[in-house]
Amino acid sequence: MKKILEIYKEAKGPVYSFEFFPPKTPEGETKLFEAVGELSKVEPGYITVTYGAGGSTREKTIRITSELAKKFSLPAAAHFTCVGGNRDEIRVILKQIRESGIENLMALRGDPPKGEGTFKKVEGGFGYANELISFIKDEGFDFCMGAACYPEKHPEAPSLDFDLDNLKRKVDAGASYLVSQLFFKNSIFASFLDLIRKKGISIPVIPGIMPITSFSQIERFKSMAACEFPDKLVADLEEVKDKPEEFYKRSVQFSVNQCRELVQMGAPGIHLYTLNQSPASLDIVRELKS
Repeated sequence: MKKILEIYKEAKGPVYSFEFFPPKTPEGETKLFEAVGELSKVEPGYITVTYGAGGSTREKTIRITSELAKKFSLPAAAHFTCVGGNRDEIRVILKQIRESGIENLMALRGDPPKGEGTFKKVEGGFGYANELISFIKDEGFDFCMGAACYPEKHPEAPSLDFDLDNLKRKVDAGASYLVSQLFFKNSIFASFLDLIRKKGISIPVIPGIMPITSFSQIERFKSMAACEFPDKLVADLEEVKDKPEEFYKRSVQFSVNQCRELVQMGAPGIHLYTLNQSPASLDIVRELKS
């Protein structure tokens, strides 16, 4: 399995990648494999599989990441968080991941377990992603590690500058590339890039893009990621919120235009948050590659 940093270094054009989450049911798992099968038609650079809140899908994440990589011959990264494990437990899990053939990780602090409002460090564990990344490096694991970044700052950070200092610690600890939280204003991403370059962060930064498939998602994304939306986008989608076909068409076209502009700005690739559905992400990448 190829390491993700190598994929970006060797790419002749933008790298398109997709994120999935472990389903809760066998039926959901079947649909996931069908979605990845559809999306594999556009030859993505790699795929990633997330971790449930509180580490609730740890074993499933490892298994599904490994199975998808083998079935579709795709490089894959498993999300891995600080949640719910001390150093000894994390070391054992990392060995299991490596033995399963996975060479890439997205190293994250992680979300607190469902029902808990704040993140709590486990006794003997880690409270921040940079600590986890340092541990993985110090233990001699040869994973290629990605980390998260937040163009509109992490919701828990007191300021953007504080968040950027934390990001620098993740990079200095050994992160090889960064994938951003979803955003809808490229001007915000451009400003963020300028700020992190001034901080001395020079590794690849991949924009994370989320296709909007229903009008109700807008408020959810605002709440979840504290992201701004262009007024024109909201107005255009509200106008057709009860016309599914036209809504889909307008939403996909917005994402295509957003991605094209990001690539023109020099983005090494686009990471699409699929929500385990193939149509929108597939149509976006097909249009971008045409």
